[in-house]
Amino acid sequence: MKTDRSRQMLAEANQYLAGGVASSLRAAMKPTPLYAAGGKGARVYDVDGNEYIDYLLAYGPLILGHSHPLLNEKVYQAMQKGYTFGLQHEGEIALAKRLTEILPCADKVVFSGSGTEAVMMALRLARAYTGRQKVVRFHGHYHGWSDAIFTSFPSADMKSQAAGSAAGEAVPGTGGQSVNSLEDVILLPWNEPDVLERTLTERREEIAAVITEPIMCNSGCISPREGYLEAMRKLTEQYGIVLIFDEVITGFRLGLGGAHERFGITPDLMTMGKALAGGIALSAVAGKNEIMNLVAEGRVDHLGTLNGNTVSTAAAMAVLDELGRDNGAAYRQMERIAGQLAEGIRSLMKKYNVNGVVNQPGPVFHMMFTDQQEVAHFDQFGRRDAAKYGLFAELMLDEGILLRPNGLWYVSAVHGDKEAEETLKAVENVFAKRPEFTA
Repeated sequence: MKTDRSRQMLAEANQYLAGGVASSLRAAMKPTPLYAAGGKGARVYDVDGNEYIDYLLAYGPLILGHSHPLLNEKVYQAMQKGYTFGLQHEGEIALAKRLTEILPCADKVVFSGSGTEAVMMALRLARAYTGRQKVVRFHGHYHGWSDAIFTSFPSADMKSQAAGSAAGEAVPGTGGQSVNSLEDVILLPWNEPDVLERTLTERREEIAAVITEPIMCNSGCISPREGYLEAMRKLTEQYGIVLIFDEVITGFRLGLGGAHERFGITPDLMTMGKALAGGIALSAVAGKNEIMNLVAEGRVDHLGTLNGNTVSTAAAMAVLDELGRDNGAAYRQMERIAGQLAEGIRSLMKKYNVNGVVNQPGPVFHMMFTDQQEVAHFDQFGRRDAAKYGLFAELMLDEGILLRPNGLWYVSAVHGDKEAEETLKAVENVFAKRPEFTA
């Protein structure tokens, strides 16, 4: 794999762009951060002429793959009328109405630009609604990088590690973060109902919200234990605590109704982003009338120059149309290919005596090198060999496969049997050629 041009462009970028990349995550790619030249379908091309099957998918948003024709056409049509106005337009109504129709938790919605903004809004709504301040969050979950919720995070492509947070202390995730910013955060282990019940019972008068990923996508794609989310819903209802599902990843990826529809549990609020507009910046908060109406009453301000602009709302409508076509054929395709990949990788691990685990809850999965038989808890996830996976991701680039260095794989609606076959052949090539992966 040639990377000369990418390396030259990174050196040039470093003269003008702090760190040489536009998001700190991207600096972790080895052997060098790549520069894209274009993409089509499930494949992306870099400036050195290399072609890759893409499982990074822009860190999740490209649920329809690259340059999807319907999405391109709808965005182009919207742009002809004007990008944004600072006024209302028909697209806002159409998208808001569609979301209230397909999301079980959504009586009303508000629009923002990023998942981080959506979480900020959800937390403000919860505090205003309850009159309380504390927020329960969980080890290994990620809710954006705002000061009030961003804790040190154990990811191979983030420099800040979770030193100290395992003991229950919410450690700031970055330099420059306010030392007082996390005073209202109560950090708990996930998937432990007794700990949750004890904390909510003892501190119910303080706690405004519990915020959780319904599936622990950012740390191992760990699924909730049987009855855990149900218990969380029951306890929060009992104590008047707002339950927030952070579905920035799982929203529209596990189904049009998100993970909460899949699990049959209705949170009070839901945040969404990433796949919502297929790669165009858009996020949203959805929830119950009595909470969302705090915006209409002026008790909670909702601000943002580009909120609900014509391009983003048109993109989201196109994505939802495509995902809903033929009774959800896109989801059946994504689930099938993701399952094919996950089972194929497991079989290759067994064939080549490679110790590892693949957790696959849907069209997203996490691959880990570990001596453990399963990874069903955050502590187990923390014992994986992250450095070995980083090497694996680097070697897979040579095989024409683009992966995120932390082990999280995304599958799009345009990944097919050909891509799966080529990918599994690449995995086999790496395992066969490199003895360091053998147990």
